[in-house]
Amino acid sequence: MTEEVAEGIYTNFAMIGHSPTEFVLDFVRLLPNLNKAKVKSRIIMTPQQAKRFMMAMRENLKIYENQFGLIKEDNAPPMPPVQFNTPKGLA
Repeated sequence: MTEEVAEGIYTNFAMIGHSPTEFVLDFVRLLPNLNKAKVKSRIIMTPQQAKRFMMAMRENLKIYENQFGLIKEDNAPPMPPVQFNTPKGLA
């Protein structure tokens, strides 16, 4: 793994689109006072991979909360719609 990859990419918003054969996950960085959000990374996977990813995230969140306590969800209003020209889906 290169140092650049190991550093990771900060994102604070994700959009998910899908077709019959693939899921597209766009990881976005939204910054205050900027008109445009930037897609920092796009991951494309099969529906089977997406389901395994969802199950792995669910399991890891459970482990995290058992170790560190419940993750509190803020009551912030929903994000305004942002258009990124990805297939329509549910996030």
